Amino acid sequence: MSHSKDIDILVSEVGPRDGLQSIKQTMPTDMKKKWISALAQAGLTEIEVGSFVSPKLLPQMADCGELVKHTLTLKDVFVTALVPNLKGAENAFQAGVQKITIPVSVSEPHSLSNIRKTHAEVYEEVNSIIKLRNEKYPGILIEAGLSTVFGCTIQGVVTENEVLTMAQRMAQLGVDEIGLADTVGYANPVQVRSLFKKLKQEVGNLAGSAHFHNTRGQGLANVLAAIEVGVTTFDASQGGIGGCPYAPGASGNIVTEDLVYLLESMGLRTGIDIDRLVEAREWLKQGIPGEPLYGFIPDAGVGKNFKYAKDQ
Repeated sequence: MSHSKDIDILVSEVGPRDGLQSIKQTMPTDMKKKWISALAQAGLTEIEVGSFVSPKLLPQMADCGELVKHTLTLKDVFVTALVPNLKGAENAFQAGVQKITIPVSVSEPHSLSNIRKTHAEVYEEVNSIIKLRNEKYPGILIEAGLSTVFGCTIQGVVTENEVLTMAQRMAQLGVDEIGLADTVGYANPVQVRSLFKKLKQEVGNLAGSAHFHNTRGQGLANVLAAIEVGVTTFDASQGGIGGCPYAPGASGNIVTEDLVYLLESMGLRTGIDIDRLVEAREWLKQGIPGEPLYGFIPDAGVGKNFKYAKDQ
């Protein structure tokens, strides 16, 4: 998504997808709609509303099409969804999404665990999805979300060369954006600076978002490292819910509330109202009762001397 001229950093809320897919409870659709609406009212302008997958595999995502239609009615919200295959892409396109993210594991063992496909099969699938988009849905953006880029609990070490080779292949296939995800929370700031810098050198303006997990407490430090090398879009999940159900130990998305506070306190405009954002947590508490929610800002507040970036 193109950034608004009124913000410096785009915070993309992935809680309705990456957050909820890892929770055994299924949040009622009506509650999801109210939560998404509250996020939009807080100023979130990009929301990943779900994943177009088999409801047998992830029943939490069965209402994704309905959520797309609801979110499209909200003002100034760019609607995205995850799709693992051509069938999912077809359903997403028909529902009216504005961008899809295709999960592409740099680690082949993770790919087999996550979407049951080898790299060769992934390339065929991505090619088919892009062909369908080009023929019937030319206005929809396609992002290759490269996962396990800083390491994998199944494969172990994932090298920069492996990541850049995969990024080049995705660029050749014709994706519009290439994002990098620290799926299992292995990354440190030195790795982040190095890899995102090299990604931009390899694929230019296709280099896109950063998706960090806070599994080992490095999430916000990695955000700062990514900003230093020009990354301006970050995924986050309200309450820090979620992870990857097919990657052991992958809990802990970075907390949207804490991320927004960090950015705004540094003078970087997000366009998000922190008080309204914290209020939106109430729908999560009602929709998935008993699930732990994380974050420092909801408990501590922003402090007496806090100023939004636009007022600094």
